Amino acid sequence: MQAMIHFPNLSPEIFSISLFGITFALRWYALAYIAGILVGWRLINMAVSRPHLWPGDAAPMTKSQVEDLLTWIILGVILGGRLGYVLFYRPAYYIDNPSEILMVWQGGMAFHGGFLGVVVAAWIWAGRQGVNRLSLGDSLALAVPTGLLLGRVANFINGELWGRPTDVPWGVAFPGPSAQTCEGVVGLCARHPSQLYEAALEGLILGTLLLVLAFRRGALKVPGQLMGLFVAGYGLSRFIVEFFRQADDQFITLDNPMGYVIQMGPAGVTMGQLFSLPMLLGGIAIMIWARKRARTGAIA
Repeated sequence: MQAMIHFPNLSPEIFSISLFGITFALRWYALAYIAGILVGWRLINMAVSRPHLWPGDAAPMTKSQVEDLLTWIILGVILGGRLGYVLFYRPAYYIDNPSEILMVWQGGMAFHGGFLGVVVAAWIWAGRQGVNRLSLGDSLALAVPTGLLLGRVANFINGELWGRPTDVPWGVAFPGPSAQTCEGVVGLCARHPSQLYEAALEGLILGTLLLVLAFRRGALKVPGQLMGLFVAGYGLSRFIVEFFRQADDQFITLDNPMGYVIQMGPAGVTMGQLFSLPMLLGGIAIMIWARKRARTGAIA
């Protein structure tokens, strides 16, 4: 008999209340977003309160500016994440059901879309405030991994975004007909807990590395370096996890059971890998450019 872990009896909702015939619920996923943003805000405040960490021993912004930035980032995450999911993953469905595009409470957020939303929001905000965009990017790089860690744990609690079928002893038997539909498997089907793989790589490991470099190794003295490391680190982590993560249903067909968007014989590239590879290469390029810029004295 295959060893596996049975999915615990977890509810996506922390609690719910009914008022005037309407049910309001606090879900783990929403709490993960809220907690991630608050912890990220705290980490940025910790960094800007230590001027010696920054070029010229001067923080790029004040704590009051960080509070103003928080509103922009929240809007960038929500709008970018939702539109990214709509455009990248289910465009046909939302063309037929445009009224559901704004129904974020039904689920459906894309990290790559949220990332682009934050980039646009931060770029505009920095221009309005006169804040160095590279140092701002480094600040955000410190803040994001906590949200990724909590968000992926919430995905696990929700029993969603699970991995491909596996026979490893830590495979999880997720509930539901979709999770339990595995070709050639009789009885319970175990799958990789790919949400937890992502939580470890994108959140715990990458976040710890960024914090150590920022607060112990002087990495913030080179504007853009941590931002590049985060972009590359996320791209690499997501690219690796995609080998274990189940592709989205809309990409899976009888001729393409692995859900590749680009097929090369028996192998291929998933949508997540297609978006992650440019992040990996772009992040490396940013790090190289930032260090070269620092060596040539381009930092004030």
